Amino acid sequence: MKDADLIIETTLLAGKIMIENGADMARVDDTLKRIARNSGITDPAIFETTTGIMMSVKGAHAQVVSIQRRRIDLERIARVNDISRAYQEKKKTLLEVNQYLKNLEQTAPDFKVYWLVLAAGIVGCTLEIMYGGSWRDFLPTFCLSALGYYIFYLINTRFRVKFASEFIAALVIGFLAIFCVRSGIAKSYGMIIIGSVMPLVPGVPLTNAVRDLLAGHILSGLARATEGLLSAVAIGMGIAFVLRFF
Repeated sequence: MKDADLIIETTLLAGKIMIENGADMARVDDTLKRIARNSGITDPAIFETTTGIMMSVKGAHAQVVSIQRRRIDLERIARVNDISRAYQEKKKTLLEVNQYLKNLEQTAPDFKVYWLVLAAGIVGCTLEIMYGGSWRDFLPTFCLSALGYYIFYLINTRFRVKFASEFIAALVIGFLAIFCVRSGIAKSYGMIIIGSVMPLVPGVPLTNAVRDLLAGHILSGLARATEGLLSAVAIGMGIAFVLRFF
């Protein structure tokens, strides 16, 4: 069998990258066991949660890696999955996989902020039309979607207070939506709010929560569901506060 410490390090690093970037636990478990089994470990002992991964090999020390942050980056998940399959097909060595994962972890994770803001604006205004809104509200929804996501992004990257960032972003969206309607710029603040908060809605965490629960990963499923519900509550409270007092 190859070096046990290198096997554990590579396996845990692959799992860390996948969980940090929003992979469901069934996919994480499959990828980690693929790497371990193709390294000579017939029955790998691996335990994954949304906050940490543990792995042990007979005759070697067990290792634990903690998960400090979580975001959505499906491209990174696909890259880890691809390199694990290349290793399975003997196209890559374990050392090459380890170095690839280290480089992947250290590279810049996201698109430029202006692309993210533009994408958020497009998502918000198109969904506003899809939900039966007016074309008069199209441009205000685009602007508020982009602004709300930028506020969310700014607070998250500077202060790392996730639920507070969603609450403040929703608060700003709700206030400006009502202002646009009262000033005659837009027609329906309800449709503007619905479209504008869509980029903030935790769709992927809730979807992964259901997938984890159905796959038998009860602990991670409940953790993801709780995180998604807290995000949804923060958004709802921000909008409710505006509607109640303004």
